Amino acid sequence: MTEKLLRNGGQILVEALARNAADTVYCVPGESFLPVLDALHGRSDLRTIVTRHEGAASNMADAYGKLKGRPGIAFVTRGPGATHAANGVHTAQQDSTPMILFVGQVATHTREREGFQELDYRRVFGGLAKWATEIESIERIPEVVSRAFACALSGRRGPVVVALPEDVLFGVADVADAPPVRVSEPAPDDSVMPELLQRLQVARRPLVVVGGTGWTEAARQDLTSFVTRFNLPVAASFRRQDVFDNRDPHYVGQMGLGISPALADSVRQSDLLIALGSRLSEVTSGGYTLIRSPRPTQRLVHVHADPLELGCVYQADLPVNAAVVPMTRRLAALTLPAGCAGAWDRWTEDTRAAHVRHHTPLARADGQQGVELSSVVAHLNAVLPDDAIITNGAGNYTVWVHRFYQYRALGTELAPTNGAMGYGLPAAVAAKLAHPARTVVCFAGDGCFMMYPQELATAMQFGAAVIVIVVNNGMLGTIRMHQERKFPGRVSGTHLRNPDFVALAQAFGAHAERVDHEAGFPAAFERARASGRAAVIELCTDPLQIGPQSRLAAASALVR
Repeated sequence: MTEKLLRNGGQILVEALARNAADTVYCVPGESFLPVLDALHGRSDLRTIVTRHEGAASNMADAYGKLKGRPGIAFVTRGPGATHAANGVHTAQQDSTPMILFVGQVATHTREREGFQELDYRRVFGGLAKWATEIESIERIPEVVSRAFACALSGRRGPVVVALPEDVLFGVADVADAPPVRVSEPAPDDSVMPELLQRLQVARRPLVVVGGTGWTEAARQDLTSFVTRFNLPVAASFRRQDVFDNRDPHYVGQMGLGISPALADSVRQSDLLIALGSRLSEVTSGGYTLIRSPRPTQRLVHVHADPLELGCVYQADLPVNAAVVPMTRRLAALTLPAGCAGAWDRWTEDTRAAHVRHHTPLARADGQQGVELSSVVAHLNAVLPDDAIITNGAGNYTVWVHRFYQYRALGTELAPTNGAMGYGLPAAVAAKLAHPARTVVCFAGDGCFMMYPQELATAMQFGAAVIVIVVNNGMLGTIRMHQERKFPGRVSGTHLRNPDFVALAQAFGAHAERVDHEAGFPAAFERARASGRAAVIELCTDPLQIGPQSRLAAASALVR
């Protein structure tokens, strides 16, 4: 007779995570999931990273999911902990990032009494995550966890929210573990490649648009092989620039905020778009004007792993339900049709040349004060190793980063496509802990940085030697820009009175410096790298310089 193996719900849950290759848990501890914390105690295969805010924990889980291609795992307590963490769930949903958020819940016998910190998580997260559920019995823990991993990884990847009632976690039972989850990827059927070739043969201005998730180094190499053989231009969708080496002569820029006017014209002029993995979202499509919905003016080949994305916004001429790995494998095997040699050489050369002009750092504007930001980004572009990871949140400062930095390797751009402020620092900490040998640089505006500055404490506690570049112009620049366009001279709510960022960082034990001119940045950056610990470099920039090539009127900028 087999002896029963009695375990509590926390032990069963943690074992399910380990069996699915989870190796890191981000959390703010709460009494609602104490059995989980106890089960994590002493485990060498599951590292527990305690953050200082639940929003940071969920953002770190999102960053992990982007880097690893496996679900990032976060645990937060019920009620306020869950609503704080909703920020990262929204990012993971819009960014198609695999993530699982486990949330404490009141005991089942107190449900629907508005118990202490009680929420109905299926309703709260039902429209925010791919799947929101609650484990209602201890015996179903392995089943629900397996389904959570499968849901997060299949089709269009995304976040799952799982509520954990206290009595389920504290309960004891003999429950069999489930095997690791395996997810199959859809591949193109045999009719796809001949039709794609036919459409290429008659196209004069084809453009490949890459994005989405599920990319691997092999897929990246297969894509490069395909576009090199056919000599096609490649554009990256919003904040997916690391999918393709930006130095490659076929790369022609990013379709997002700060898109170059020349690339926007090229998208309009294109007669065939081959979208690989990208949803062609609102930002990528220029508000559905560069690529019109529902019927684009360009012929459209739309490749996506989720059949529900095909036909959701765009009626493609050739919709292909396929993940990027099997699709790029088939593309790499294609042979250039007879008569197509050199067909797109001029088109590709011209779009690339326009990108190079747009990427070239700018001269200091007349009367510009403080740090000229394109020079800072250009310096990092020159000195950082190819595998350096760049993170950022939201704000006008990001336009400089995406325009003047060349992403060379997969998994080097961590940036929220949903425009979440504060993302950069938590993402940088997660990246440095996941890849301690790699250089990790976070860009943050002054407003963006102040969303999660306390995560410097997390960086110091766990030895994450990130370098944070705070772009300080004393305002919420993006909102100010829109304010000036719609209500010129009427400044309301966008001026910031900031702390002493150097003193703040030093209070956490971080290395910190202030730079007032770009000439002082290279030496400051090297000192930050040499410090061996988390570092903050404050860049004092001109509040008039609202964009790389746009300035506010001086009188308007003085209005508070």
